[in-house]
Amino acid sequence: MRHFGHIAPEVRQRLFFQEPCEFDADSPARLLAAALGATLYSPATRPHLADDIVKLAGRGVVSMVLCLEDSIGDEDVPAAEENLVQQFTELAARPDTELPLLFIRVRVPEQIPDLVRRMGPAVELLSGFVMPKFTEESGTPFLEALAAAEAASGHRLFGMPVLESPELLYRESRVETLEGISRAVDKYRDRVLALRLGVTDFCSSYGLRRASDMTAYDVQIVANVIGDVVNMLGRADGTGFTVTGPVWEYFRVQERMFKPQLRRSPFLEGQAEELREALIEHAMDGLLREISLDQANGLMGKTCIHPSHVLPVHALSVVSHEEFCDAQDILRPERGGGGVLRSAYTNKMNEVKPHRAWAERTMLRAEIFGVAREDVGFVELLAAGIPG
Repeated sequence: MRHFGHIAPEVRQRLFFQEPCEFDADSPARLLAAALGATLYSPATRPHLADDIVKLAGRGVVSMVLCLEDSIGDEDVPAAEENLVQQFTELAARPDTELPLLFIRVRVPEQIPDLVRRMGPAVELLSGFVMPKFTEESGTPFLEALAAAEAASGHRLFGMPVLESPELLYRESRVETLEGISRAVDKYRDRVLALRLGVTDFCSSYGLRRASDMTAYDVQIVANVIGDVVNMLGRADGTGFTVTGPVWEYFRVQERMFKPQLRRSPFLEGQAEELREALIEHAMDGLLREISLDQANGLMGKTCIHPSHVLPVHALSVVSHEEFCDAQDILRPERGGGGVLRSAYTNKMNEVKPHRAWAERTMLRAEIFGVAREDVGFVELLAAGIPG
């Protein structure tokens, strides 16, 4: 699979200076963590889940979480588990079908080995499990169950802990909780693909919900937690993990209280103005702003609950030609001794040593999501990826 693989090759050639690379479920963990992109959640109770997965893969979805936790009722769990086993078995009967990376969000550790056993050979289609309300005390049993299931099945499985517990939110317990989480995930570093942020649970602890005009970063309690998580668990010194962006909850028209945040200038040519109006009408400009703030705050990828969110996440993840030129210049071997240089676009200073980690991260993103041509921006990428 590859990002933007659902659009025609000739269109990709026109859009990309460097096209996104191909990858699969067996690719190195570092690559997969960056490639998660917009991870689409779906209740595990959907009766035609196998067909849904295939259809969504054809529309550019590269990672999905099939949920046995908050998205379904307690009484529906046994039927949902059985449905998952049946749907994976059905997918395994379609050997030439391209599928996204598939994860299951469980409720309790015991579900991990049980589902792996029940899936039999179809477990080969599973990339891992999402672990809710993760702390050192509650999360370690999930990681132990994951390691045992992997050993029993002989199939590589990853864990994605969700950081959403009240202990992480409360100021008096946050640092201790983060230190515990750090110990737990570091012990199983090879099995932890990414850390996910459960911002909806953060808000619920205070009876809050951000409006469609606002981002998670406008809710100061939430923004503070995100900053501390990245500070302790997302460092670029080799000790950190990929931390993914929070869910965007809106996909219907909402009454607007503030002026639209989406700038007009990139949308002035051709039919792009119509696309801009459609995005604003469906409150998508708030999503676009939040994606940009996710990236600025060290997050990569995003949890999504609606297919319409996937393409904006991926389009904004593409590296611009200017970013690529800067990163390439910073990482040239002859720059190993440091120094300062003017950017190729002659509009900024690139300081080699301080900007090196940014450049390495940018080049990884360029490998996964590609590099846009000099005259191609977000709107062109978005328009090209919308199914006709």
